[in-house]
This record gives sequence, C-alpha cells and structure tokens, in this order.
Amino acid sequence: MGDRYQATGGDNGGMRVTDTLAFVRGGWQLDRMLTDYRAGLEGRFTGHALVAPAPPDQPGEWCYTEQGELRFAAHAGPAGRRLRYQGQPDGTVLVRFADGRPFYVLDLRSGHAEAEHGCGPDHYQLRHRVLAADLLEEQWRVRGPAKDYLAITRLARKPLHHALIHRTMDGNNVT
Repeated sequence: MGDRYQATGGDNGGMRVTDTLAFVRGGWQLDRMLTDYRAGLEGRFTGHALVAPAPPDQPGEWCYTEQGELRFAAHAGPAGRRLRYQGQPDGTVLVRFADGRPFYVLDLRSGHAEAEHGCGPDHYQLRHRVLAADLLEEQWRVRGPAKDYLAITRLARKPLHHALIHRTMDGNNVT
C-alpha cells in the first residue's frame, strides 16, 4: 500500500492512517444494516462505493459515489448517494453534501473519528473506525422529530482493477 497511506496501531481499536483522503480513495464493497426505531423496521443496502477525482469544474475535490440495492420492509430497488470530499493539509477531509453544503470533517488519523451534524430538527452522530488496512466501519445515529434510525456500514476495499467508474450522462454509475 506504500504511498497510498500508512497504517499503524491506533486508539479505540482503530488503525491509524497518516492521510484520510489517501486512505479512502478508490473502490469499496459496502454492506449497510439499517434499523428504523420509529417504524420498527430493519433493512439492508448492499453495493459499491468509489472515491474518485471530481470533474474539472470542482478542482481539488473528490466524489464519493455509492450505488446498490436497498431492501427495506417490502421495498427492494436501486439506491445511492453522493458526497463531495476535499482533502485538507492536516490529513483530514471536509465532507460536503452533493450540492456543496458542509456536512462534517472526517479525521481517521487516530484510527477512529466522531462527528456531529445538525440538519434542521435532526441530529446526526457519525462514527468511523478503521478496522484494518482495507476495512472501514461507519455508524450513523440519526434522531429528530420524524427520524430515529441507526445505519451501520462495513466498507471493504476492492482490488484496484475493480475500482473503475463507468460514467454515463449523469456520471453516477459505479461498478
């Protein structure tokens, strides 16, 4: 892995990385378990994610794009999301929504990260932990007047030859 990132033993069970963006770049297989406490339902999202350079009109940014299938109660169908990443000189990543609004700062240098985000009446608690050189776990706990859910995601790095993006007219397809 050499120049991509350097991982060492970390605190709180996480493996330290020297540069968050260098660690998250590339393709990932993901598996997300969802628990909606308000509705009493559970679901699962499985798919792929890719962290790749953004289009030229967004210099210095990277796109996090995920696509897959969501199975939630009686629903089964395609789902996805996009975020924007901007590496910072200190080794952290500024995470923004696809429309550019700030979301949170991701700092995996200690092997784990915690962040909070207020979105109107909703409160997001985010936790990330580097489990191994090619394994990352995310936990999103969201509470608000209309939301009460937990999302736990395991991301396993895909071999480099599988981390290809096939752009279509909308630029969203990940394989």
